Amino acid sequence: MTEQTKSNNNMDAIKRLADVVDARRADFLAGNANPDVSYIAKLFSKGDDAILKKIGEEAAETVMAAKDSRFANLAPEMQSKLVGEIADLWFHCFVALSQFNLRPEDVIAELERREGVSGIAEKAARKS
Repeated sequence: MTEQTKSNNNMDAIKRLADVVDARRADFLAGNANPDVSYIAKLFSKGDDAILKKIGEEAAETVMAAKDSRFANLAPEMQSKLVGEIADLWFHCFVALSQFNLRPEDVIAELERREGVSGIAEKAARKS
């Protein structure tokens, strides 16, 4: 499998997950998703603040897992925990994107726009 094929498969997985989140949001908005049985519907039922709070919680858990991994010299079980926490963080970011009618492709486009630009220069440009 070529690197390009792997990249396309990874992007396909991201799009599929975003599609599922968007579909669950549409079901919730249409009254066809029960927050008692659907975690995504539960998040959407709680609104923006709860979704954003969950991202903060997942970010903190990611930081702690990374610190634990560092101290364990990236033992396989700690690597797995870190990857799992980052997956949780990404998932909840997808929920937030959907809540605000955005998609992961919007984030990818922004990253591509920044490609080849110094991070320092890019950040300075945002201030003007």
